Amino acid sequence: MGWKAIEPPAPENKCIILGVPHTSVMDFIISWLYYTSVGGKANVMVKAEFFVWPLGPLMRHLGAVPVDRKHGANIALQMIEKMRKSEKMHLAIAPEGTRKAVARWKTGFHTIARATGVPVYMGYFDWNTKRVGRGQRIELTDDVNADMERIKAHYREMHLVGKHKDGFIC
Repeated sequence: MGWKAIEPPAPENKCIILGVPHTSVMDFIISWLYYTSVGGKANVMVKAEFFVWPLGPLMRHLGAVPVDRKHGANIALQMIEKMRKSEKMHLAIAPEGTRKAVARWKTGFHTIARATGVPVYMGYFDWNTKRVGRGQRIELTDDVNADMERIKAHYREMHLVGKHKDGFIC
């Protein structure tokens, strides 16, 4: 498909990998193919309703982790518990929270990372250059707003282009 994988999987057993920019469902496919091709297995949150026969086993095989979205604020708590119980989990999260352009990104990944002590990588997929990677590791602090600004500044400097160019605000 013409994409170039930039980095190997994260070396830690547990981590969070951000996926930016998220403008299309194809982002999942490209990033899943990338991470699998370099020997990694990423996990993604998927609403629990998809885990019925025959989709459930396939979803789990692909790395999907069921979450109960009926209790929105509880999703981070669900993932903290699942992360703590897992021996290995590379959780991929799109901080934009949707495929539409949004100015305010979600901070659930920050909550999960701080509560579990796992590192965060600034993963990316650039539809302009067709490069995809787990990105560099960022050290988080107690100041979620300052961390979010540092993360957004990093992505702005990368000049990333989403599949849908108007679907990404950084």
